[in-house]
Amino acid sequence: MELSYWWILPMAAAAVTVTAWLYRRRRPQKTKPIAHGGRLTELPEYQRALRRHRTRLALAVVLGAVFLAATATAAARPIQRTTEQPEVRNRDIVLCLDVSGSMTNTDAAIAAVFEDLAKEFDGERIGMVIFDSSSVQLFPLTDDYQFAAEQLTQAKEALDSGTGSFFDGTWNGEGSSLIGDGLASCIQSFPDTAAGERSRSVVLATDNFLSGEPIFTLDEAAALAAAKNVKVYALNPGDMDYGEQPEQPGAQLRAAAERTGGSYFTLDSPTAVPGIVQKVQETEATSYLAAPQAVVADTPAWPLGIALLAGSGMLLLGWRLEP
Repeated sequence: MELSYWWILPMAAAAVTVTAWLYRRRRPQKTKPIAHGGRLTELPEYQRALRRHRTRLALAVVLGAVFLAATATAAARPIQRTTEQPEVRNRDIVLCLDVSGSMTNTDAAIAAVFEDLAKEFDGERIGMVIFDSSSVQLFPLTDDYQFAAEQLTQAKEALDSGTGSFFDGTWNGEGSSLIGDGLASCIQSFPDTAAGERSRSVVLATDNFLSGEPIFTLDEAAALAAAKNVKVYALNPGDMDYGEQPEQPGAQLRAAAERTGGSYFTLDSPTAVPGIVQKVQETEATSYLAAPQAVVADTPAWPLGIALLAGSGMLLLGWRLEP
């Protein structure tokens, strides 16, 4: 145990010492002599009453000293320093958003879904990447959920208005809506760690309407994700052309996500958010101990408890000492 304001104790001791010294130097009260007073003080009943009175006075002095010491200790703010190693979940999630022209009408709604996803996770690290013909990292993997929420709110506002510098850096390539390149960039956003050390997931929001010649096709990006043990959860706002034909954009996106061990959802599906959260949390991942952290906690309970007991005893004695 440590005292934050240890200097309060010597100050309290000095105050008590000065008070006692002044009390001893006070002028004695005037008394009047009584004839034959010894006959009264020698009575056994008087002697017993005097001993009881002195015992109670001594006990009151002791309780008063304990009360003052306890309250001074509480005022000095006792603290307890400990070292803790918090348990952290080793799951990483990258939110991957297609901001091409075909997604204009739905990106703000997807950002709202991403906000809901961020609220559901607890302990996982979250990052976000946006892409069109090139990719931009909106914010890196972090477990600062307040910061992530602020970034997602700003993204939602920018996507809703469609103006501002939010889209800067996403038009540096040739073509538009290069889904394979965007997914590959999101996969590369994960730090280099040993295989299986961390669970990795990408939430890919796109309609899979390709316009241009990407470096990575969607299938190649899915193969890259599978090789790096990254599960892709696709969120499609334009799943109106999904049918039996495997060349349909929705069917291709579903096949790519399921190839990585992930899942496919439509934006208007009520199971999208809980389904993605459940799938991510079902991924095998073991917790690990983070770096040790010093924890300082106030511990005023015991001196205040002692002061309460001593004060109660003083009140009881004061009641018993009344004539």
